[in-house]
Amino acid sequence: MAELKTKKNEASVEKFLGSISESKKRNDCCSILELMKQLTGEEPKMWGSSIVGFGDYHYKYESGREGL
Repeated sequence: MAELKTKKNEASVEKFLGSISESKKRNDCCSILELMKQLTGEEPKMWGSSIVGFGDYHYKYESGREGL
């Protein structure tokens, strides 16, 4: 089975969001980050270099393929 290309890592979510050059977009992302933390009760983690995720979800397809 192929290995997933996008994996959870220890990169800084704050550094990633801080790198957004457009201030309105950066501020909006920071607001969404706080809302997601409240709604999920989870701390944000980077997935790959540009995805912010909250928590894990185990899935399994009828084909037998599964993952986190």
